[in-house]
Amino acid sequence: MRQNRTDAEKRLWEKLRRKRIDGYRFRQQAPIGKYIVDFVCFEAKLVIELDGGQHAIRADQDADRTDWLASQGFRVLRFWNNEVFENIEGVEEVVRAALHSGVAARPLPNPPPSRGRE
Repeated sequence: MRQNRTDAEKRLWEKLRRKRIDGYRFRQQAPIGKYIVDFVCFEAKLVIELDGGQHAIRADQDADRTDWLASQGFRVLRFWNNEVFENIEGVEEVVRAALHSGVAARPLPNPPPSRGRE
């Protein structure tokens, strides 16, 4: 597990912690199998991963990770760090919708956004 969270993780954690999204409990930096996910709601089997610029070059690894988590029954949402900074309300709404509707994995945008705040 990482000791230092990114600024994007800190910002999203403020929205997820203490059951702030409709009473769902999230954990951060939680182990699932051989992976440590950024955030997980075990009740809803929902994983949230935040991706910075380095993920643009590791898309295949991220896809394998997402596939494995899906094989274990988890749904995975991926957001770019800049989405958290520029549209936290939109991120929160996507998470809320996934919690209530069972939305499948959200693919990474293509092409990745320009490197900004990470």
